[in-house]
Amino acid sequence: MLSVVVAPWADNAEPVFVRNPDVLHDAASTMKVAVLAALWRNGVNLAADVPVVNRFESAVGGEFGNNQDYDSDPLPWELLGTHVPLSLLAERMITHSSNLATNLCLSRTTPQAVADVWRRAGATRSCTPRGIEDYAARAAGVNNVVSARDLVRLLHSLAEEPELLGLLEENDFRVDLAAGLPPGTRIAFKNGWITGARHCVGLVHPRDCPPYLLAVCYTGPLASGADRTDPAARLLARVSAAVWRRRHDIHPFP
Repeated sequence: MLSVVVAPWADNAEPVFVRNPDVLHDAASTMKVAVLAALWRNGVNLAADVPVVNRFESAVGGEFGNNQDYDSDPLPWELLGTHVPLSLLAERMITHSSNLATNLCLSRTTPQAVADVWRRAGATRSCTPRGIEDYAARAAGVNNVVSARDLVRLLHSLAEEPELLGLLEENDFRVDLAAGLPPGTRIAFKNGWITGARHCVGLVHPRDCPPYLLAVCYTGPLASGADRTDPAARLLARVSAAVWRRRHDIHPFP
């Protein structure tokens, strides 16, 4: 299943192209944008030192932990047993898609705060009710899900928070949407990948026309779950390149 939404950045970001925009996909790491916004908007002290642990409360009771072999970022694991600024964990959650950092960030906010981020964005189907690798919750049917339309709405909701968009520009995994753009093109984006799914949402800043939003969600056998060599990443790059070629049709100059 391939879902695509293209929209101008200006005004209400109404889509100019959609394909399966409201189909739900496993959120993978795209939900980390909502977690970041929840931290930012709810007065959490990002400068505070927090303990780096690997035990978290499950959404259905009990505890769970992350698997280091399933994480794309080794740094937080090297910091286990220490205290670090929450801002460092928030940064690694976005730039290196750290699962451990994400659950540590989630533990410093509330499910309601994350739900409020989606609500404020105008999302109609997406939600983040549990942490990453909370398998007991997943078995109970508690799932993080997104649609391409809601991802565009989520990114557009950050319009008045340039600090968050700036952090998204530092994303290190530039193998899907970013790979379909000319070298040096600015893009604030977050991707996510698991076996069977690869997604990305981005704000693209061409030099020759206004910026635009693009979300692509793919669920299917092409997605290997690899962070940088996933064949599905190349599919997303081709979609990104095709949209780039039509960028002047998204929101042309008057």
